[in-house]
Amino acid sequence: MRMTINELRENRNRAWEQAKAFLDAHRTENGTLSAEDAAIYDAMEADVVNLGKEIERMERGAALDAELARPVGSPLINRPGMGTDLKTGRASDEYKKAMLTALRSNFRTVSNVLMEGVDASGGFLVPDEYDSRLIEALDEENVIRRLATVIQTSGERKINVAASKPAASWVEENGELVFSDATFDQAILDAYKLSVAVKVSEELLADNAYDLEGFLIRAFGRAIANAEEEAFLTGDGISKPTGILHATKGAQIGVTTAGNSITADEIIDLVYKLKRPYRVNAAFVTSDSTLAAVRKLKNDNGYLWQPALTAGEPDRLLGYPVYTCQFVPAVAAGQPVMAFGDFSYYNIGDRGTRTFAALHELYAGVGQVAFVCKERVDGKLILPEAVQVLKMKGAASNG
Repeated sequence: MRMTINELRENRNRAWEQAKAFLDAHRTENGTLSAEDAAIYDAMEADVVNLGKEIERMERGAALDAELARPVGSPLINRPGMGTDLKTGRASDEYKKAMLTALRSNFRTVSNVLMEGVDASGGFLVPDEYDSRLIEALDEENVIRRLATVIQTSGERKINVAASKPAASWVEENGELVFSDATFDQAILDAYKLSVAVKVSEELLADNAYDLEGFLIRAFGRAIANAEEEAFLTGDGISKPTGILHATKGAQIGVTTAGNSITADEIIDLVYKLKRPYRVNAAFVTSDSTLAAVRKLKNDNGYLWQPALTAGEPDRLLGYPVYTCQFVPAVAAGQPVMAFGDFSYYNIGDRGTRTFAALHELYAGVGQVAFVCKERVDGKLILPEAVQVLKMKGAASNG
């Protein structure tokens, strides 16, 4: 009998409590485990990790079931003669149907209604609903986009930042006023082009029973999300966004480890390196491998990591939400391995609307059609002090 998501969460929490109890009961005087006990604990921890992955799979499956259950057509909500499509432009059903027809015909059948959605590079602007669903796909796959502040831009966006604040001073009676001026800086969001191509067989295009629209949205969404998230974390600002972990233009280094592993005290220090106002909406972002090591850490109040008990809620570290991302470096000398802060100060600028285009002849010889999705986006951490980084001691390897 298949378990529900809530039952799996209860089993995961129970397995974690058993693993913690075993770890506490079998530590030696030096705080380590024997080889035999370590193997048992590793297997128990692996069960916790596998249960977490199964929960994530079921949540994704439930979301996909809900998406596929959506009706293909729009219900008739108007009386005959009153008109069936009150929306206009890219929001209209006519535009959406014309786009789907164009996709299935390799853009050889292009309705005049699509002409209002032609962009400067020759592609067609995606319908409003497509764009919304692409954003949903990006949010689902992209941790940083979910936590950041997203801005729609039509050109270069200048964001004013207070570089220094005015200070008050005590003045004696009839004494001279002392002026302390505030200074301001600007952060500029530009737009870098990101594109992804998907090849589809001509047979699949001709199969009206297949959800081509849904397949393209999911494929484009996942590919763009992965490329975005890597840039939002580690981008160098050259032809791509500047990442949160950039050495000079990203977050501040809050704590550097004293040894080759992370201690509970160092994570606590990282939390309090972040100024109190930023801690209100703060979260951790790290890699799965780093989090696996952190799971074993505890202080006087117990283990630092606690699994989420409610569907849709993130796990917590010292009471703060913790998210994992494959693009955060693993534990290694000189690497930034954990970020903690208010990631809403990372601003993402979406320039315009995503576009679809077809490569008509490139893969015709092998019976395939390539569809291209493009977007223009930039990202930058506006206030470096809003995010603090835990860095491993030593120099980063050059590889």
